[in-house]
Amino acid sequence: MKTLAVLPVKRFPLAKQRLGERLNPQQREALAEAMVTDVLGALVLARALSGVLVITSEPAASAVAKRLGARVEPDSREGGQSAAVASGIALALQEGIERVLLVPGDCPALDRDELDQLLGEHNDAPSVVIVPDRHGTGTNALLLAPPDVIAPAFGPGSFERHRELAAAAGVACAVARPETLLLDIDTPADLAALLAGPRSRAPRTRAAYAAATAVR
Repeated sequence: MKTLAVLPVKRFPLAKQRLGERLNPQQREALAEAMVTDVLGALVLARALSGVLVITSEPAASAVAKRLGARVEPDSREGGQSAAVASGIALALQEGIERVLLVPGDCPALDRDELDQLLGEHNDAPSVVIVPDRHGTGTNALLLAPPDVIAPAFGPGSFERHRELAAAAGVACAVARPETLLLDIDTPADLAALLAGPRSRAPRTRAAYAAATAVR
């Protein structure tokens, strides 16, 4: 099934405000860029993906995406995650893409093999597959077949909201919990959880955080 990953990336100066007690603005920007690079590194190597599309108005994110072989489209509206992925979905439909994987740029532990397994295990259409965050309330990824089977609605409480949208559309809805997609980095506790995990995961994010804390 022809599948496009859509990765929305906000401007780095606006990212990860809740890490402000640990990192200064420049360090937060460096960490945000490192996380996006780790996520893209897994996406572009995934065998089950037909392509990777980054929606952003952040120049550094655009540069990273192009260097790694992903496509870039400007986030002209800068209306948040749901608006950004909506533009990606519109492009996917124009190009005959059969399904989209909507992923954030702050799950740096993402593993390519685990991603391929997720995509291989869920091939039904129409269908919605939700990957919740580790708290079970947010949404860390959505797999939509076809791409417009529901309109994504990210934000607080989005896990239940996406289940309700699937039910309202009358389509099958599955919940998947690939370990490396459950942890998104928003708070110091999230960072601690990442650092406590396998050292092989999120290498650029770990390096950026190590560099930030080394100069304190």
